[in-house]
Amino acid sequence: MAGSLTQYWKKRDFGVTSEPKGEVVRPRKQLAFVVQKHAASRLHYDFRLEMEGTMVSWAVPKGPSLDPRVRRMAVHVEDHPLSYNRFEGVIPKGQYGAGTVEVWDRGTWTPLEDARAGMRQGKLKFEMHGEKLRGRWMLVRIDKRKDERQEAWLLIKERDEEARPAAEYDIVEDLPASVLRAPDGKPRKAAPAAKAQAKKSAPATRTAAKKLALNATAIPALAAPIAKLPLSLFPQLATLVAAPPRGERWIYEVKFDGYRLLARIDGADVRLFTRNGNDWTARMKALAGEVGRLGIASAWLDGEIVVLDKEGNPDFQALQGAFDSSRTADIVYFVFDLPYFSGHDLRRVPLTERRALLANVMQATSSDRVRFSEHFDADAAALLESACRKGLEGIIGKRSDSTYVSTRSPNWIKLKCTRRQEFVIVGYTDPKGSRAGFGSLLLAVHDAAGKLQYSGNVGTGFDDALLRSLKGKLAALETEKMPVEVKPGGVKAHWVKPKLIAEVAFAEWTSDGRVRHPVFHGLRTDKDAAAITREAALHEAPERAAGATTKRAAKGNPDGSAVVAGIRISNSGRVIDPASKATKLDLARYYDGIAKWMLPHLEGRPLSLVRAPAGVEGAQFFQKHNDTVQVPGIKVLDRKHWPEHPPMIEIDTREALVGAAQMNTVELHTWNSTTSAIAKPDRVIFDIDPGHGITWAQVVEATLLTKKMLDMLGLQAFLKTSGGKGVHIVVPLTPKWGYDEVKDFSRAVVLHLARTLPNLFVAKSGAQNRVGRVFVDYLRNGRGATTAAAFSARARPGLGVSMPLRWPELEGLGSASQWNIFTAPERLAKLRADPWKDYKSTRQTLSAAMKRLG
Repeated sequence: MAGSLTQYWKKRDFGVTSEPKGEVVRPRKQLAFVVQKHAASRLHYDFRLEMEGTMVSWAVPKGPSLDPRVRRMAVHVEDHPLSYNRFEGVIPKGQYGAGTVEVWDRGTWTPLEDARAGMRQGKLKFEMHGEKLRGRWMLVRIDKRKDERQEAWLLIKERDEEARPAAEYDIVEDLPASVLRAPDGKPRKAAPAAKAQAKKSAPATRTAAKKLALNATAIPALAAPIAKLPLSLFPQLATLVAAPPRGERWIYEVKFDGYRLLARIDGADVRLFTRNGNDWTARMKALAGEVGRLGIASAWLDGEIVVLDKEGNPDFQALQGAFDSSRTADIVYFVFDLPYFSGHDLRRVPLTERRALLANVMQATSSDRVRFSEHFDADAAALLESACRKGLEGIIGKRSDSTYVSTRSPNWIKLKCTRRQEFVIVGYTDPKGSRAGFGSLLLAVHDAAGKLQYSGNVGTGFDDALLRSLKGKLAALETEKMPVEVKPGGVKAHWVKPKLIAEVAFAEWTSDGRVRHPVFHGLRTDKDAAAITREAALHEAPERAAGATTKRAAKGNPDGSAVVAGIRISNSGRVIDPASKATKLDLARYYDGIAKWMLPHLEGRPLSLVRAPAGVEGAQFFQKHNDTVQVPGIKVLDRKHWPEHPPMIEIDTREALVGAAQMNTVELHTWNSTTSAIAKPDRVIFDIDPGHGITWAQVVEATLLTKKMLDMLGLQAFLKTSGGKGVHIVVPLTPKWGYDEVKDFSRAVVLHLARTLPNLFVAKSGAQNRVGRVFVDYLRNGRGATTAAAFSARARPGLGVSMPLRWPELEGLGSASQWNIFTAPERLAKLRADPWKDYKSTRQTLSAAMKRLG
């Protein structure tokens, strides 16, 4: 099965495209794989496995899924050269596969059976060792066309510890970014051919003065880092809430009844992408032209496309009809955010400043098709009532000081006039009387295990034309197999494959999980059916004005006190953090509510308290003993554990945790050993500590590189945010080595990183040594040294929280302080499993790692 590049070469003009020509190489023992995110006319993922000197390739339209029940179509295409594995860039228009290409994942793979025989027989089993994809997988051929090309295969995740239900986790949506970054965080230089093509495509008639004026607008004042325009961008998503937030740090916009759309502008090259990364430029050529006429040199715009009715309100069915009939001239693009502009990354710039710049940019041009989405600084309840009276879907609230993160965020919220969400269509009923097409659509959502549960049926919201059109789509998907887990009683159904998504408004959920009074609004073609779950609204917005509830709670006490977990909280209404308006009572309630999660990380460990009697902006004090300020319920340890010092302290009850907050404790730091073996650490900690000038993307890069090294040393590591600027990598150990040996090991790891990647890592502490680099702090592994415990609040503006994570969550974060004392409980309430569930059962020593490290 010798590899061949003949078809690859025939399809490309290497004088135009910057793709590598490559050659067939000698077969290697260690086999590479790569998955490239390819936004051509339709977004897909190119899945490539090294075999016989080339990369055998499949095009996977929806990308890999970690759910063994989800079988992804994979079309066998021409072999690619190994040199293609690092290719990222834009394939020019007119060339085969024109569009943007990114390296979404990479690594090595191991055949579990004979690969040659597997390809011949149409069943290839293998194990992947990638940055995102791991564990056992299978490719199964299901069809071979008459011309013996473009074979249809299925890509299937096998059941192992890496498998996860699609309803719980969608890896292509949650981890959308490229895995290729320069070690120093700087943009990579474009290939010469790509530069030449960019020059060819530069606009010849653009007004230079207009362009310069726009690109000079206020960028220096925003303190935004210089950055190469990304090839792709996943949008920030809003969290559904049932009630408006309290506080004044919110702005509100109309919730448009349309499709989310992101526009990438790179000179004359304008591309339009859906929220899932599908390139819809070809479907909206006129709109792409309007965006190009804004006169922006380079940017990413974020907004929503709609079709407006005669009253100027968005009409979702009209938008759907525009695409069905290929008449998209009436589509209007409302733009509400500007994550990138003119060579600058604006994602860490506050929302109000991004929007001010966006408004300034869009005022310089006029277009009925591309409009700025205005916002309102008004009472949320009144705005929502007004929106509902006008027949709008609802409103969107955004924290005015929030940054832009490519994930669902509590800093953006949605308030709806009626309940409305997407459902998977699993069947239909026969029409009655003179009705055409069908009677009603049968609806379902995925449960936590990824299984479809029947949610009722919808029979209103259709006209005759829509009934006939939908019936044609349904007939093409009919199946004998029932898609839902439990057959609904009293329903005579025609089942269909769960591919189509309906957007439905309804009054409420019934107690048995059915929708009441549903109305069909349209089909969604911009979302994946496998990810549709029941959307649950939070009782109120996650971020609230902290003082509001605490004042009511303490109102009955003349001395301003309140009781939490049996502990009287004095001066409960005193604001301890002006940035979030959090009070002392808010902090006490946080520790009371988080106790069941946090206490396992405190029990049996000596600790230090960081107390802030004057709040986070005042003086702060470390307390390691109980001889100065007595904390209610705290445990005093036997002096034998550290004879030359006063007795240390421990917190092992909810009352003591709340008591610490009563005594103005904000942070809790713990030792790396327990009282059962005080001289022998049961963990080693690597604190990824960024210096001045380091971006969050570089923090993520440094963290993943450190993990990669620990993987090579055979050590399982766990991850948590610091709640401040960096992250903590925690490696559990069997308590066998002393503190000196563990500290020497951690120092050796850091020295190796600094020698190998000196542009990113530094092994010396001190702010002056860390400018533009990351210090991986190994000093926290000495005897008596402590680190902020999991779930500890941090004594700094915003009261960020140190939050345990699963490794796949890292790339979706916007910062190390993404959660605070108000939003952390809601994250934990949504978790289906402890991110560190395997921590206590992990048994490992440093013996083998020390040998490998030399």
